[in-house]
Amino acid sequence: MLKQIDVVSDVLAKEDIEKLLYVMKGVYFARDLINEPLSYLTAVQLSKEIERKGEEAGFTVDVFSKKKLESLRFNGLLAVNKGSIDPPTFSVLEWKPENAINKKPYIVIGKGVVYDTGGMSLKPTSYMDTMKSDMSGAASVAGLMYAIAKNKLPLYIIGFIPATDNRPDGNAYVPGDVIEMQNGVTVEVMNTDAEGRMLLADALVFAQKYTPELVLDLATLTGSASVAVGTHGTVVMGTAEDEQFKKLEQAGYDSYERIVHFPFWDEYKDMIKSTVADIKNVGGREAGAITAGKFLEYFVDYPWIHMDIAGTAFLDKADNYRGIGGTGVGVRLLYEFFEEISRNQK
Repeated sequence: MLKQIDVVSDVLAKEDIEKLLYVMKGVYFARDLINEPLSYLTAVQLSKEIERKGEEAGFTVDVFSKKKLESLRFNGLLAVNKGSIDPPTFSVLEWKPENAINKKPYIVIGKGVVYDTGGMSLKPTSYMDTMKSDMSGAASVAGLMYAIAKNKLPLYIIGFIPATDNRPDGNAYVPGDVIEMQNGVTVEVMNTDAEGRMLLADALVFAQKYTPELVLDLATLTGSASVAVGTHGTVVMGTAEDEQFKKLEQAGYDSYERIVHFPFWDEYKDMIKSTVADIKNVGGREAGAITAGKFLEYFVDYPWIHMDIAGTAFLDKADNYRGIGGTGVGVRLLYEFFEEISRNQK
């Protein structure tokens, strides 16, 4: 077993190796979380694992209980949780160093569905086999915050992780339900398996109170993203300026976690119009990744990038440096993105 690696270089300094080490540990923390089964990693346990890493790395973690979520009207997350015997959590991870070069925070949101049966819109058995990985976005946010804090990036960054499992119990939300979200937008539920966008919507609305510089979300949101680009790229879209997408694209090439920028035309909104509510939670068969993004757009009022990692988050066979199981995609990509921002703004 390999126990030691010696590096001899005229180019790399000790600090470079340490930085790489902490990014690597962030990736493996994310992978370990993804690969844990629901029998261990409930939403509550996920929050505990993140709290433990926060203490180790130096970022703060505030976990909202179900009672607090009810008082804050996190109705999307609470609706998805209705079929579960385990309570939901909403974790706020904050890194705010004294030398932060930004006053308005960057916010990163990770979908934390610790297991997804599809709820009352039950998935076929074969589609459930890897659904412990439906919290890959949450895992990557946690791993990213670990790497950022350990390497002491001079940026004010906050992570949000809405977490629950999605199960078909007697009280589970069902197709036909209408849910009023925090910002007053009403949603007709057409498919309970489109649950990730419901809890992301809560996090996106909550982000408004921070007046953020930029918000990015990571989510295993749609099979359509995987069908479109396979396992080799992450689908992105949103309202941020083209400059931000170009920075993210370059970070993707530098980290070999590449992105594909999808169109985000307003015509796609027509596909999620509802006759009984403001919007419905699914569109048609076509452009599924984009209509999911357009759903989320109803809950943002700031520059925002949506990252659909459905194809890249979990692999059933090894691919080069990416092994079987959780990949931790997004940790290296976003670390590179934020490090470049910190270098350019100093």
